[in-house]
Amino acid sequence: MTDQTASSRSQLRVFDVVKALAFVGDLSMGQPTNYSLRTAWLATRLAQAAQLDAAACHTACETALLRWAGCTANAGGFAEVFGDDIATRAAMLDGRTIDWLKPMEQAGGAGVVLQPLAQIHCEVSAEVGRMLGLAPATETALRHIFEAWDGSGQPAHLQGDAVPMAVCVVSLAGDLEVLSRTHGTELALALIGRYAGHRYPAWLASVATTHAAEWLAELEASSPATLDTALATPPMQRTTSAELIADVIDLKLPWMMGFSRAVAATAAGALARLTSDKSAHARIYRAGLIHGLGRAAVPNQIWNMTTPLPESAWERLRLVPYWTARAAQWQGPLGEAAELASFAYERVDGSGYFRGARDQALSVEARVLAAAVAWVAMRARRPWRAALSEDTAIKAIRDEVAAGRLCGEAVEALLSDGIGGAQRLPQTRDHGARLSPREVDVLRAVSRGATNKETARELELSPSTVATHLESVFRKLGCTTRAAATLKASALGLL
Repeated sequence: MTDQTASSRSQLRVFDVVKALAFVGDLSMGQPTNYSLRTAWLATRLAQAAQLDAAACHTACETALLRWAGCTANAGGFAEVFGDDIATRAAMLDGRTIDWLKPMEQAGGAGVVLQPLAQIHCEVSAEVGRMLGLAPATETALRHIFEAWDGSGQPAHLQGDAVPMAVCVVSLAGDLEVLSRTHGTELALALIGRYAGHRYPAWLASVATTHAAEWLAELEASSPATLDTALATPPMQRTTSAELIADVIDLKLPWMMGFSRAVAATAAGALARLTSDKSAHARIYRAGLIHGLGRAAVPNQIWNMTTPLPESAWERLRLVPYWTARAAQWQGPLGEAAELASFAYERVDGSGYFRGARDQALSVEARVLAAAVAWVAMRARRPWRAALSEDTAIKAIRDEVAAGRLCGEAVEALLSDGIGGAQRLPQTRDHGARLSPREVDVLRAVSRGATNKETARELELSPSTVATHLESVFRKLGCTTRAAATLKASALGLL
């Protein structure tokens, strides 16, 4: 499938892409899947009550929706320090410091632990805003989303008026949403009063306190459609590419980078051999891109296990497509794609999950998508095994057909479309950054999670040479973290 064809199949309204990224962020934070939408609504009302102009209100709304867009990028770092990245973030939001302070202190304290994690998160979130074509003010706010009014925030320790007002508004709106939901309005306002003058200016907290009960009541009475109408700012009415959703999803696990794009291309190519229905081609391509939405709900420590999974871990993995199905409630093409995507792990004999659907309950599109996910996974490295060779993978996927788990017609369409084609590295496009071939090689290696030493061994270079190439890549791409470089490189067709 050509880049032009893929682009035409993946075009969506910016707001729909933002909603999907907000959904991923909410799962990553261990929150209900409307947390960011509710926070954005409160942030908009707070900005209006604070008499900010229309552009500033739009910035607050967009920043609230994308505040957690960088969560997948630093999930590995959270897991390394705290164990369960999702539970730790949930505890941070609702004030349960006992759950995460001790591991942080043991790892060297806030400066050592939180600063680099915040840097990764903020840089990726800001890059997402830029890729979506949102205003520079939104990009700036996302780059400083963890700063605090008193200078105690991360990563730059901005203070007072140097902190973008949108950051203060969103921080306060987020506290109001999560604290009122978990502790009740009265205690939430007491905590906000305690944070006033520290996380955000006291005058802004006073505005929120005055209107909080009224806003929360109105929010509870609002339907999803009403929220969408209120939150879809003019800049989010434009169109963009759905591939960004796939890239943000895959950032959670370096060994998954490029997986969702490969599934989308493989599935669309196979389906094209079975039907000429262009709308079906577009739907399965989008479904392939977003089939991993629910992956954000599972901690990295489970994904990275190299031993057989206990049943408790399997229970969480089986819910991955369930969470993806929750997005099927959305209106429009992304909702349709999410419904199909939620069948990615079903099997013809009923042994799949989460529904246990079987036989005629699985459409041709669902069967093709399931085969594509299985095939691309077989051909990729995982923490518990190496990538299967082409011949081994062909035998393995045909064994799945023989056992009655995968559809034979779907598998043969997939294989005849060009065995392993979706796994080949793309031709580098004119990306403007002018990376050298060796710089591209280094970037590809580190994007898969390789250390400098591992990259040096793979490419037969010295570690110092790898470091030099990586510094050059960062400079040319305008970033300082591997996660941001990976996101940019994927968008540029380098991975």
